Amino acid sequence: MLILADKWKDYELIDMGNGEKLERWGDVVLRRPDPQVMWPIKNESGLWKNPHGHYHRSAKGGGHWETKKKYPQRWTVNYKGLKFNISPTGFKHTGLFPEQAANWDWQMDMIKKANRPIKVLNLFAYTGGATVACAAAGAEVCHVDASKGMVTWAKENLQTSGLGDRKVRFIVDDVVKFVEREIRRGNKYDAIIMDPPSYGRGPKGEVWQIEEKLYGLVELCTKVLSDDPLFFLINSYTTGLSPIILEHILDATVARKAKGGNIYAGEIGIPTSRDGKVLPCGIFGRWESTK
Repeated sequence: MLILADKWKDYELIDMGNGEKLERWGDVVLRRPDPQVMWPIKNESGLWKNPHGHYHRSAKGGGHWETKKKYPQRWTVNYKGLKFNISPTGFKHTGLFPEQAANWDWQMDMIKKANRPIKVLNLFAYTGGATVACAAAGAEVCHVDASKGMVTWAKENLQTSGLGDRKVRFIVDDVVKFVEREIRRGNKYDAIIMDPPSYGRGPKGEVWQIEEKLYGLVELCTKVLSDDPLFFLINSYTTGLSPIILEHILDATVARKAKGGNIYAGEIGIPTSRDGKVLPCGIFGRWESTK
């Protein structure tokens, strides 16, 4: 299954080629590397030659932004009333993964259709795209990430979206340790979202490797699922990890706990405005209630 993030107005994937993508974020055009783009640029002219910013990789790792036209250090983009703060970082990222809009739409739809109070746990929550979406749909959200800077950015996104009065709890912590504490406290959630990295370290040096840790984390999270769960989402950017693996993990854990529901998985993509070709942007696995 392929789902597309094709409802944006403030974001546009203009073109792609030669290991790079050309994007418009509001009024700002950026040229950034993307390892999935393995074909040549058809016509490297116009905005390709003259974006606002061009990220160059370094042979030693990392890289830097070349400013070709003046643009703000920080600005906002809008998605269906949700507002996000964009700021190009030293690691080529901008603070938002626009393809996740396909998941936000699904999350908001599920929450609104539930017609009951929903508590969401968002793990590895980054700058809070899903947190803002779920809060906007009326859910109570617990946002967990090991990076204090990312959690601060997420708080700002919530405020920028005019949702500062919503019930959102922001936690800076190692995800596994936080879930273990929630189990001991007896706290429960109706929906869980996770976007685990391929590899990472927690604030106290805890090592995370997705191939070794993902199944155990999902199984652990079933212990904080409510008796009437609404949905469970696993999102991943790990190269080589098949969506089928996410289906099998959800079937062995969440579906067994919930005694039913739908499971499906696939890829997320963004079509280019130049010719409609789709850039693959990671995979997802979803469990959803059929009640």
